[in-house]
Amino acid sequence: MRSLACLALAIAGLSLAGLGADAQEEVPPPKVSWSFAGPFGTFDRAAAQRGFQIYEEVCSRCHSMNLLHYGDLGPDGPGGGIGYSEAQVKAFASTKQVTDGPNDAGEMFQRPGRPSDKFVAPFPNEKAARAALNGALPPDQSLIIKARPDGPDYVYGILTGYKDPPPPGVKITEGRYYNEYFPGHQIAMPPPLAGNDVTYADGTKATLDQEAKDIVTFLTWASEPTMEVRKYTGVKVIVFLVFMTGLLFGAKRKIWADVH
Repeated sequence: MRSLACLALAIAGLSLAGLGADAQEEVPPPKVSWSFAGPFGTFDRAAAQRGFQIYEEVCSRCHSMNLLHYGDLGPDGPGGGIGYSEAQVKAFASTKQVTDGPNDAGEMFQRPGRPSDKFVAPFPNEKAARAALNGALPPDQSLIIKARPDGPDYVYGILTGYKDPPPPGVKITEGRYYNEYFPGHQIAMPPPLAGNDVTYADGTKATLDQEAKDIVTFLTWASEPTMEVRKYTGVKVIVFLVFMTGLLFGAKRKIWADVH
């Protein structure tokens, strides 16, 4: 099953074997120019929507996002969502079946999802997830970007860092794959993306690089949907403090003019 389930396992850290000490040195992830980076960065809504499409069609087979509600995607969500209208959010949610209840008979029942519902998890519980994935437990992806200080670059590197065949002289343990940016370079997950994994609704060509950037943008938004509000507030505070500093300095000069 091709999915991003293994991505979270890689971030959580899998055991390493079969490489020499030199080969196990960590390689810094590639530096990618992100629209959301820096004090004035903002989320690319089109990229975030494409990333949500990848999550829906690929990642959600194994990964939950328990901290997100469908309504977060729309204009009423924190930070204004990722550009979907209320009607679109209702349509997304309605395609899901949500366990609710109990009803008057004391029984749980299934109903179509609502914007107020959390993202529907792929498995009902941890044991079901492990049983379906040979003992592995795919971590929730709501905050996966926060797992490392260089989270966006690291996740992008893992998604694009597979090499087949591996470099000359590198022996790969059976059941593992060479990844340039994974610590130790041996990773248990097969390549989760290969390019053309989805057909983008906006017509964008789904190359591996494009898919990796889009899912990282969506996951970064999911980890901090109010980032733009925080940055905008910070800029206003700085402007106010600069203005007040100038005003107080001018007042001080005027008050102490006779003394000096």
